[in-house]
Amino acid sequence: LSPDCSFTCHYRCRALVRLDCSGPPVAGDEDNGNEQVLEKDTNVDEPSEWEKTELDQAQVEQRIKEYNSQINSNLFMSLNKDGSYAGFIKVQLKLVRPVAVPATNRVPTLQAGRPHPQGVKRRTSFYLPKGTVKHLHILSHTRASEVIDALLRKFTVIDNPRKFALFERSEKDEQAYLRKLGDNEQPLRLRLLAGPSEKVLSFILKENETGEVNWDAFTLPELHNFLLILQREEEEHVRRLRHRYACCRQKMQEAL
Repeated sequence: LSPDCSFTCHYRCRALVRLDCSGPPVAGDEDNGNEQVLEKDTNVDEPSEWEKTELDQAQVEQRIKEYNSQINSNLFMSLNKDGSYAGFIKVQLKLVRPVAVPATNRVPTLQAGRPHPQGVKRRTSFYLPKGTVKHLHILSHTRASEVIDALLRKFTVIDNPRKFALFERSEKDEQAYLRKLGDNEQPLRLRLLAGPSEKVLSFILKENETGEVNWDAFTLPELHNFLLILQREEEEHVRRLRHRYACCRQKMQEAL
């Protein structure tokens, strides 16, 4: 467990980790309390304005041209011969619970003349780093449930995909609105209709709120590790709060 960034890994893997997490956070990283955006969850049964829009083939082609003219990267959309189209979506992972990944340690046998390794399958859990972002190349008919499956495969997460949900986030009048996508909704279609602006529309992978975590399913070392992580997060949260109030107190004293 790193004292600077709270990154956690197995003790045998420490030498393989290459992270530049030394030094205190800069002032720009502090939570100064100036964020005015409020998040409001909306129901999956309430379709967004993008979901209600229907486009014919000519309109799709025109939208793709407009979309490609507005981006400053090579993440273009392309129209296929069969009428479908392909492109990229960016998904931010905001997971507050640990995820499970497979871990395989090969233990060599000690019998003379039989040095072949014997595979031992294990399962380990950890927290994904905050702010993790992944770009996916998908088709217009790719469903939200398939996007979730692809993200889990990218990070070799073996948890049940039903534990996660894909949300769309939009900002309006200094408020952020979250809506859980239905399994059959098409994220690339929503991306095309909304345009490339992340403020207008962005995608977030979060836990599907279906109940509490079954902590009995974890081993004692995993639970102990989670407690250490929670302690670090609590200490960091307290430090940020104290910094915020110290700044307010200093401004008041300067005003006096």
